[in-house]
Amino acid sequence: MAKSSSNLQSLRPILRQAAAYPRQWALALIFLVFAAGTTLAVPFAFREVVDAGFSNLEGLRGPFVALLVLSCLLAVATALRFYLMSWLGERVVADLREKIFSRVLHQPPIYFETLKPGEVLSRLTADTTLIQALVGTSISMALRSAVTLLGGVVLMIITSPALAGLMVVLLLAVILPVLALGRRVRKASRESQDRIADSSALAGELLSAMPTVQALGREPYEEGRFRAAVELAFQTAKDRIRRRSALTAIAIVLAFAVMVLVLWLGAREVVQGNISAGELTQFVLYAAIVAGAIAALAEVFGDLQRAAGATERLVELLDLSQAPQASRVSRGAAAIGQAAIPAPIPAPIPAPIPAPIAIAFRGICFAYPSRPEAPALQDFDLDIPEGQTVALVGSSGAGKTTVFQLLLGFYAAQSGQILFNGRSMADWGIDRVRASIGLVPQDPVLFSDDAMGNIRYGRLEASDEEVMAAARAAHAHEFLSALPEGYASFLGERGIRLSGGQRQRIAIARALLRNPPLLLLDEATSALDTRSEREVQRALEVVLPGRTALVIAHRLSTVQKAHKIVVMETGRVVAQGRHEELLESSPRYRELAGQLD
Repeated sequence: MAKSSSNLQSLRPILRQAAAYPRQWALALIFLVFAAGTTLAVPFAFREVVDAGFSNLEGLRGPFVALLVLSCLLAVATALRFYLMSWLGERVVADLREKIFSRVLHQPPIYFETLKPGEVLSRLTADTTLIQALVGTSISMALRSAVTLLGGVVLMIITSPALAGLMVVLLLAVILPVLALGRRVRKASRESQDRIADSSALAGELLSAMPTVQALGREPYEEGRFRAAVELAFQTAKDRIRRRSALTAIAIVLAFAVMVLVLWLGAREVVQGNISAGELTQFVLYAAIVAGAIAALAEVFGDLQRAAGATERLVELLDLSQAPQASRVSRGAAAIGQAAIPAPIPAPIPAPIPAPIAIAFRGICFAYPSRPEAPALQDFDLDIPEGQTVALVGSSGAGKTTVFQLLLGFYAAQSGQILFNGRSMADWGIDRVRASIGLVPQDPVLFSDDAMGNIRYGRLEASDEEVMAAARAAHAHEFLSALPEGYASFLGERGIRLSGGQRQRIAIARALLRNPPLLLLDEATSALDTRSEREVQRALEVVLPGRTALVIAHRLSTVQKAHKIVVMETGRVVAQGRHEELLESSPRYRELAGQLD
């Protein structure tokens, strides 16, 4: 966590973002100054009323008409200023959310190993809401108050230089305690936002693990944990509110005490005949305007301190580096409850590597950044001929999944290289390599979307007919058609409304829709029953010929049909060949084959 600085420099990223809309700022400032000028003109009309007295009604008509006209002008200018400033607040927050999410989306896998999604969501919502209030309301209030404060002071000096000089000196004394308390408010605001993020992170973690929580009967325990996190956030917020309340109260009391004192002195001046009653009225109104402006600025200062704390947390995400290997494909379909959100235009996908693809691993050594002392692959050499299916087998931790991680460019090997058709991944470019791959993970990820959208995620521009053809190839069409709304049926968060085998077949359909020259199947049939496995195997028999495929398999039926089986142990290739050959030549494979169900 970044340390709180003693000033508001952390707000500079927000101000830079806001500066991207100079035309709206210019219009808002014009209406703001006009409204402030109208407000400052009101005391002149009141002075005319007081000095003229109430005996001459004809003489009062002009000042009262002027007051009515001023109120109408003030209303129009205030409404336009409010609209423009509110628009700026919403626009700046939308830009920040887009930038922050883009930065998070493009981080390498190691970042997500320790990421708390709830904390990121808290920053995208609660923290940016504070920024919206700052830009849309607080800055507007601060600018308006600053203009009226400056104009009020100038006009007070013109009205009565002696009283104005005394009041300015006294008001300066008000600012010192306000600044001192402001630093404490900022620190408390940062702590409050951190505690809110902690509770959000905990809630997100628990909601994604509800089956485990309920299966183990841990509802009371988790209730207690969340209650403790919420109460800690409340206590921290209470401390922030207490400090900010004290800041506001002190500012208001000091400001109005100054005004009362000056009013008393002004009354003496009227009695002594040094100024008229109308001039005193005018001066008092300006003093009230100035005091109100100072009180508003004190409140805004509290908002600034709180927003500064939130900005520090947002800047931590904005400062994340853009990972060069990041995918640039955006999700297209809108989730249930977001039907009003228009689907973005799919980003252009680079052309895949020309088929067929041959892959070669040469001297690969790799250890995960979080476990540098434990190599996942050591002197790993492997050839995957074009158009062939190669199966990787081995015990857990042998390095099979790591091979997939490197092929997808999620990590880079510390030494050695991976060649596609004789050229390195760097030569092809990671985007082009990924455009050539269809992935079916062991634990398929489905989005909160309908079946059509989940399959189309493999190729966003695909037609409905192409999506259904991929579903038929993956033997998913039958059960999808049987859903209440067919392909338009909402599948639930992470596809919770489907069985494990059904989710797997949707993932296979998604991969087939890409029509990739290279397929990576990570135990693609592990969650299927015997009948479903036979169906998917028949589908794979149709789509695999002509493609290069790398399979992590725990089932003997999958292994037996591979062109080559690679036996891995401790990150190395210990044997390779056909099923029958390895049964004769590799004791380790015979042991593994006996474990394959």
